[in-house]
Amino acid sequence: MPSLNDIRTTFLDYFERQGHRVVPSSPLVPRNDPTLMFANSGMVQFKNLFTGAETRDYTRATTSQKCVRAGGKHNDLDNVGYTNRHHTFFEMLGNFSFGDYFKSDAIPFAWEMVTRELGIDKSKLLVTVYHTDEEAAELWKKVAGLPDERILRISTDDNFWTMGPTGPCGPCSEIFYDHGEDFWGGPPGSPEEDGDRFIEIWNLVFMQYEQFEDGTRRDLPNQSIDTGMGIERVAALLQGTNDNYATDLMRALIEASAHATSSDPDGPGRTHHRVIADHLRSASFLIADGVMPSNEGRGYVLRRIMRRAMRHAHLLGAADPLLHRLVPELVRQMGGHYTELGQAQSLIRQTLEAEETRFRQTLDRGLRLLDDELDKLAPDATLPGGTAFKLYDTYGFPLDLTQDALRERGRQVETAGFDAAMEEQKAKARAAWSGSGEATDARVWFEIADRVGVTEFLGYDSDSAEGQLVAIVKDGAEVEQAEEGDSVVLIFNQTPFYGESGGQIGDTGTVAGIEGTASVVDTKRAAGLWLHQAEITSGTFALHTGAELMVDSARRNDIRANHSATHLLNEALRERLGDHVAQRGSLNAPDRLRFDFSHGAALSDEDRSELEAEVNRLIRQNSAVETRVMTPDEARALGAQALFGEKYGDEVRVVSMGQGETGKGWDRQTYSIELCGGTHVRQTGDIGLFVLLADSASSAGVRRIEALTGEAARRYLADQDRKVAEIAGVVKASQAEVVDRVRMLVDERRKLQAEVADLRRQVAMGTSSGGGEASAAPVNGIPFAAQSLQGVTGKDLPGLIDEMKARLGSAAILLVADAGGKAAVAAGVTADLTEKVSAVDLVRAAVAELGGKGGGGRPDMAQGGGPDASRADDAIAAAKKHLEAI
Repeated sequence: MPSLNDIRTTFLDYFERQGHRVVPSSPLVPRNDPTLMFANSGMVQFKNLFTGAETRDYTRATTSQKCVRAGGKHNDLDNVGYTNRHHTFFEMLGNFSFGDYFKSDAIPFAWEMVTRELGIDKSKLLVTVYHTDEEAAELWKKVAGLPDERILRISTDDNFWTMGPTGPCGPCSEIFYDHGEDFWGGPPGSPEEDGDRFIEIWNLVFMQYEQFEDGTRRDLPNQSIDTGMGIERVAALLQGTNDNYATDLMRALIEASAHATSSDPDGPGRTHHRVIADHLRSASFLIADGVMPSNEGRGYVLRRIMRRAMRHAHLLGAADPLLHRLVPELVRQMGGHYTELGQAQSLIRQTLEAEETRFRQTLDRGLRLLDDELDKLAPDATLPGGTAFKLYDTYGFPLDLTQDALRERGRQVETAGFDAAMEEQKAKARAAWSGSGEATDARVWFEIADRVGVTEFLGYDSDSAEGQLVAIVKDGAEVEQAEEGDSVVLIFNQTPFYGESGGQIGDTGTVAGIEGTASVVDTKRAAGLWLHQAEITSGTFALHTGAELMVDSARRNDIRANHSATHLLNEALRERLGDHVAQRGSLNAPDRLRFDFSHGAALSDEDRSELEAEVNRLIRQNSAVETRVMTPDEARALGAQALFGEKYGDEVRVVSMGQGETGKGWDRQTYSIELCGGTHVRQTGDIGLFVLLADSASSAGVRRIEALTGEAARRYLADQDRKVAEIAGVVKASQAEVVDRVRMLVDERRKLQAEVADLRRQVAMGTSSGGGEASAAPVNGIPFAAQSLQGVTGKDLPGLIDEMKARLGSAAILLVADAGGKAAVAAGVTADLTEKVSAVDLVRAAVAELGGKGGGGRPDMAQGGGPDASRADDAIAAAKKHLEAI
């Protein structure tokens, strides 16, 4: 009996032998189809190949694609556990041709795969074709030898596939297996087709037409093949059952659940075990693909899946969190092919455990309140929508869990009343927000978010994705269309662009729409929306059309490196300087990082050197950068640091990196752990290099560090090295000797400067405008010495004043120096005369004659200057006149 893993291998090996490229499963979050919540078929990752928008180096492919149907148009969640074949997670085996082969090869491939490779009994098989597709019907007769009664012609859309209202389309052909008369049900197309007797195991789509808006079709130039075989259904068939949950893989998970809860896998809790087994797969794969539980978008669907499974664990009597204990068994069963499960095993377990721990409090409280409300109603009465909303709004009990709990009691919720209560709450929120005092032109963002929902951010693990354009805002108002040359804000349902927040600046890049292109010059956030500030560079953009959003990856990578380095720097500062260090602001730009932190003194040279060395040591560790989602309290209990100025909700994203004996983090050996919603490198080694440029005062008690990382740091060091080499050449020394050589030259220069200054003073003291050494002559009883000097600077004058004081003993002195056409003035008064005359007054009198203003100093020494040195004699005369007037 082949296992599910055997079937997968057999399928992929067969088509590889037929010239197909074995392509890994794409992530569950589609990057090329914004209309899908999750990948729900094998063709999703090849959509652009079918439309011709993309080409690859192969024209045949085969995959085992992981799929989830639990939200949006494809939602099987409510049926899971209660039927034999509904799943939220399933695998779709498929083979694809992109303009290579068509029906005449696809049908033989399918028949040979099913009957020879998998050994399924031909007599139990029948097929369907679209009622006008005689080519397919004839091929089935020729290849499989099927009689007409086992080739069913279906005229409904069940056997005609379309990608959308327009685009590639074509007829389908399905293979069904007849489980026999022991099962109720009829063949496809009959009134009993939903029974369990005839089960579809494979669907072949023949993409041969292109459909246009007017409903007409024409042949595609490159006809293609898209097939899908549900591995769970085929495994059930080959393992002799009609129940997908009885297959080896699902049975292993069910028995793991039964063992963990000490219950019978086939007893009264049978449905609970089935729900847990299915939801464990979908939740684990979603987490491995980067989806984290939240209250919006894909994260909300994940949370709904997780909590539904957790409620069934609760009904089994599990006293403690259960799901995370089952993850090792899932990895054993599926981790061989889907290696991402093993790589993310720790993250999956921790996320499930944390979510279940929190949810148990909500669940216990919500179920008690629900029981109280039901006791007030008649036995078969519908629960009022207002009551369900109260459970949701006040106590955090989601509507879908209320519905699930009531379903088991044969009751329903009056959803119209729930919706009305929800809308009333939104109206109150809008009114409160409108009166909050914020800018009135920002109201448009709230109105858009209320109408279309918040933007889903896909940029944690991708720099490109497709999005649906849900709003265009120009000059503060919504518009239907934007044209070339317009400056607008584009809002999409999902985006890889990061909106400025937490010190990280917004992304830039390009948007390629159906009929136009745009350059995104910045990305902001408001009311849960990502606002792409864009210039339309060509064509037009219209609402409700798709577009490819491409972040400037090189710029994003530089920002990531700076942001991650900021986290390492923050912790290094705390380690080096003490726990008083706290972030007080940051900037993570593509060209640099800036980090403000609380600290009262400048960093020493040793501090800067050690900080730089520590950050680079952690970069060389090349440890993984990990993220978790949890409550702020849980994060702080792990030692996480909160970012300054950020507002945190009920849940936060926690980023950890680096290893050390810190006692922090999940393993108590995490170096840095912070609450942060920004984008980061995958490994610390991706930062490359860290260079600390400067430490300066930002404000009272706050220091600012500026630094570089990666290529910017390398260029900076290369430039510094070039400058050192240039200096070495100038001073004629090797780079190793350049510092000593420069020191020696500086010392020599200082000695020479001192000698030159002394010679200038000697010359100046022996030369005056009168041709001799200055002497003191009495003016109004005060000895007064004055000189006009050449070849000295203003800096030399105080020293000359002191020498003259020493030589003259008692005098008032005034010196005027010609400093390149401008005048420098100094006055000095010996101590015995300062009560009669002030040096400041002498300087000011002289400066006025030189065309200057002011002058200042002490009574015994003052300095000033003026623009006209030619009037030195007038300045001396003015000082003398001042003395005469005393």
